[in-house]
Amino acid sequence: MLAVVSVMQFAERLTDRQAADAVRSRIDWKYMLGLELEDEGFHFSVLSGFRTRLVEHSREQVVLDRLLSRLSGLGFLRAGGRVRTDATHVLAPVRDVNRLEFCAETLRCALEALAVAAPDWLRAARIADVSWQERYGQRADSYRLPKGDVEREAFAVQVGSDGFALLEAVHRPDAPAWLRQLPAVQVLRRAWVQQYHRGGEHGQGVRWREGKDLPPGRLRLVSPHDTDARCAVKRGMIWDGYKVHHSETCDNELPRLIVNVATTHAAVDDSRLVATVHEHLERRGAKPGEHLVDGGYTSAAIILTARAQGIGILGPLPPASDRQTRANEGFALTDFQIHWDEQYAVCPQGAKSRYWAAPAWTASRGLWSSSPNGTAATARSAPRAPA
Repeated sequence: MLAVVSVMQFAERLTDRQAADAVRSRIDWKYMLGLELEDEGFHFSVLSGFRTRLVEHSREQVVLDRLLSRLSGLGFLRAGGRVRTDATHVLAPVRDVNRLEFCAETLRCALEALAVAAPDWLRAARIADVSWQERYGQRADSYRLPKGDVEREAFAVQVGSDGFALLEAVHRPDAPAWLRQLPAVQVLRRAWVQQYHRGGEHGQGVRWREGKDLPPGRLRLVSPHDTDARCAVKRGMIWDGYKVHHSETCDNELPRLIVNVATTHAAVDDSRLVATVHEHLERRGAKPGEHLVDGGYTSAAIILTARAQGIGILGPLPPASDRQTRANEGFALTDFQIHWDEQYAVCPQGAKSRYWAAPAWTASRGLWSSSPNGTAATARSAPRAPA
């Protein structure tokens, strides 16, 4: 019943409290759920507990699997058809903060957690003084932070030093071992590794990490309140959160059905989902003959791998990224004519390759490659096409 309630809740965009009220008071919901009119329903917190159990036991797809199994039995779903996959962004339910706000808020959360879990230890450790209350007593917001660049840099160093002092305190031999296992303290440790350098003879020199010293976006935390969310940029849009990939059947003679849903953090490249989507579709009896995608899901390796599995990938290839194309000078890969069936290539000046090497599997790129070759003399003697 809770699964059906969750679906209806999503369809009507209700909060947990509103959904629980609907179960108690709305006759259409009682009819849908097969409940007696006198049924008093349940407390709204049951819904969040239900979702948590689904995630903890990796059972998020159970309802969709059973629905698709039933639809397949009715003839509405079949293998060998056409499936379309696309992704959209999902915003994490957190504030959009800059690096300085993020670090100050992360330290504040760790202090709050320690104050609740071990108030006596925190007082006895004598880490914080009155200035800590001024810096971390309230949620970190830009309007409370220093405005000038020099002042903000100094504040960032101070926050970093305070964070290292707190981490040292919880790792002292006389500190309870369980303190360092608190989730907020673990987040603080991860954030400080990512955001700060600590140098000097005694480790007192604290400074920001910059440029290449920062971890890649797929690893970098963006909020202490959601450690799974990541920052991503796509088509000029920047967001913190996730991507959700929907796969939908698109055969003209059958109903259009959502046959797969996959969620990743925002920094995961779309192309990494193709193999997983194909695996899930085959398991559900919906392996497509044609898979329609956009350019984010395509590459030579993906197309050839899918073809070997009997799936045709239909979608634009990513633009060429070789040096000549980027600089708009010289000859790019797209300037050569490759005749795969006849096994020869023609260079931009019209010279034809002399021989064709046997195909070989390029393990590093995961694709088949062939090597059409000519001689240097042939290329030099070929007439250059007029500009």
